[in-house]
Amino acid sequence: MNAVIQAAVPPAPRRAIRELPDELISQIAAGEVVERPASVVRELVDNALDAGATEITVKLMAGGVRAIMVEDDGHGIPPDELVLALRRHATSKIASLPELEGVMTMGFRGEALAAISSIAEVAIASRTREAAHAQRLDGRSGELVPAARGVGTSVEVRELFFSTPARRKFLKTDATELAHCLEAVRRHALTRPDVAFAVWHEGRLVQQWRRAPAEQRIRDVLGEDFTAQSRSLAFELGPLRITGRAGTPEAARTRADQQYVYVNGRHVRDKLIAHGVRSAYEDVLHGGRQPAYVLFIAIAPDRVDVNVHPTKIEVRFRDSREVHQAVRRAIESSLAVPRAGALAGAAVDGLGGALGGAADGDGASSLLRPGDGEARGDLLVEGSDSRQPGSFFAGSPRRFEPRQQASLGLQQMATLYAQEMPGSWNGKPITPTPPLSTRDDSPASAFDAPAEWPLGKAIAQVAGVFVLAENAQGLVIVDMHAAHERIVYERLKASLGTAKIESQPLLIPATFAATLQEIATAESQAENLLALGLDVAPLSATVLAVRSRPAALAGGDVVELARSVLAELAQYDASTVIQRAQHEILSTMACHGAVRANRQLTIEEMNALLRDMERTDRADQCNHGRPTWRQITLKELDGLFWRGR
Repeated sequence: MNAVIQAAVPPAPRRAIRELPDELISQIAAGEVVERPASVVRELVDNALDAGATEITVKLMAGGVRAIMVEDDGHGIPPDELVLALRRHATSKIASLPELEGVMTMGFRGEALAAISSIAEVAIASRTREAAHAQRLDGRSGELVPAARGVGTSVEVRELFFSTPARRKFLKTDATELAHCLEAVRRHALTRPDVAFAVWHEGRLVQQWRRAPAEQRIRDVLGEDFTAQSRSLAFELGPLRITGRAGTPEAARTRADQQYVYVNGRHVRDKLIAHGVRSAYEDVLHGGRQPAYVLFIAIAPDRVDVNVHPTKIEVRFRDSREVHQAVRRAIESSLAVPRAGALAGAAVDGLGGALGGAADGDGASSLLRPGDGEARGDLLVEGSDSRQPGSFFAGSPRRFEPRQQASLGLQQMATLYAQEMPGSWNGKPITPTPPLSTRDDSPASAFDAPAEWPLGKAIAQVAGVFVLAENAQGLVIVDMHAAHERIVYERLKASLGTAKIESQPLLIPATFAATLQEIATAESQAENLLALGLDVAPLSATVLAVRSRPAALAGGDVVELARSVLAELAQYDASTVIQRAQHEILSTMACHGAVRANRQLTIEEMNALLRDMERTDRADQCNHGRPTWRQITLKELDGLFWRGR
């Protein structure tokens, strides 16, 4: 049937090759640069920032469809350069290829104003500091006339898409377009706290951000709730520096509407960075919820290519794996510190010197967080006693050398380790440790009041599931199984160590039919695959052979594992498939090894559990992302009973 239809269509006559007219070229370029009024706002604000503006005002009519005006107090444009400003590929930002490769300005293509003027009525009024008055250029007629305004530039855009009415039909309502314009300005405001922004719509001020310190600007733009439910981060790795804030897992949202990434001050959307962020939240985020974060990545300009997309929203890194690892480690280190440490407040800071442990940046003393020794999450201390005082565990965690890991396999190793954990599943009784306050031989005896324990002092167990504790802020409710599950999981990960992944040769190689993409990835990523414990090599033009696999993952589907790793390496130039598979096994074992519901605990056992939570990384969520504890303040308790009314 299709063949009949195709035969009925006469072939198109041959047309001669000829150059397109300049106006049509500009309209094609406009289709790449200008999607909606927000695109115009973004480009004009970019130019204002490049001009050194400290105050930028955006005025809109009908959501930006009827009129957009962007005013700044930058250094202005000389009259003899105003006409050039509207020509294609005319710019003051770059003049050579080396300058393009090291560009740090927001704009550099010299296309935005020319593209906008081809689909709208554009006028520019500008004045330099040396000029006696401003000059106004009409984009349609090219007429240049004197105008009144201060030092700086005003760009006025009217009747967007008037020359391409078909494009105008695709625009949404005025309210929707206004929201997109506000978001465009918001993205600039986050990264430039030294610049004041104001947005007017139909003569009414709808949004304003005054100049402020960086932390205050984040609070002004994203709100007090985001600041309260996020943690600051600062991380350096070679030429990379990452700062910003990462939202706590509890503050995750159903939509990805609070995710901002900046590379050298430019807002970007990058799949590699998004994957690194997501992998950092993997075992603390519940279901399909989306984390909130603001990341500012500073990198040498010659290590990133910003000239890969007309809208400059995408970038390409020279060493993408380096960026992926840095983003992941930055967020993991920010989320690692338990929220309980912040509750201790000044009390914990005051104890830091007395206990011989300097307080860290988040206000938690070194006693309340694991050391930075062999592996994060390890709760062992040096000396003859292998347990931290007040530990919920009866014995010290096993440590397995790489050769033992290779011979045992992760499943067997985790089983042996989990059998040492308390819990009703294996029939072993819990051996309680005396509470901290009763151990005179421990430096932790300085904690002699409930107010000095971040998670407080245990007072009761409810329904065999929840532990109630009292702290300085009020009442703490702990899901004992979820909390213990995280503690066991982190210890299992610490016992695995940071050794190189050992590979196990296969007696008979596993082969599978591969796509051209998989074969190309296997050849180009051979060294990285070996580092992950996989030996994958082409057997023919369409077949790959797996000759070895990670010893810790013996028993799994090696072909499916190889396909998953190849897919991630092809897309992100980095893979966390092996680590995820390892952690899934450890998570399952931790769930089985954790104390079960309806297990009656003594007060000493409850207190020991609370102390272990205070010392364990990521103790605020279980392995499945559920919260492990909640705080009810005294003010909230008073409100329940109308006290003080």
